[in-house]
Amino acid sequence: MSVVADPRFRQAALVALAVIVVDQVTKAIVEWTMELHETIPLLPVFSLTYVRNTGAAFGIFGAAPAAVRLPLFLLVTVAAAWALVSMLRHARADQRLLVTALGGILGGAAGNAICRARYGEVIDFLDAHWGDLHWPAFNVADSAITVGVLIVLLTSLRE
Repeated sequence: MSVVADPRFRQAALVALAVIVVDQVTKAIVEWTMELHETIPLLPVFSLTYVRNTGAAFGIFGAAPAAVRLPLFLLVTVAAAWALVSMLRHARADQRLLVTALGGILGGAAGNAICRARYGEVIDFLDAHWGDLHWPAFNVADSAITVGVLIVLLTSLRE
């Protein structure tokens, strides 16, 4: 069965595309309507705060030179995509939640890779906090990756 005809790949591709579109649209809205470092409080524990992240998760490797950082992040993204497609190939047809999760992870990785290719950094804007304690800002792509990874882990523990 070709990849195009395989319903698992179609489902994962649709989820990935949806994540990429929502991620890129929300990042564009933030970029167009907010000033860098501007904060808009929404709830006592949640704000929109426009920041740029040169690093990976939680700013890891953010201080590394761009000539090292960008190729490294893109290489890691390609390796992760290869591993995710391999997992997708091994997913059973009845594992729709797992396939959806893998598509979300792929879409999130692609969404952040698009930002890195365009700007050399990622736009983050979702800010969860408790008083002065802030979780590192994140975006839709990060959320899709996190939720997808949790589903993959829970699925693997259940199997």
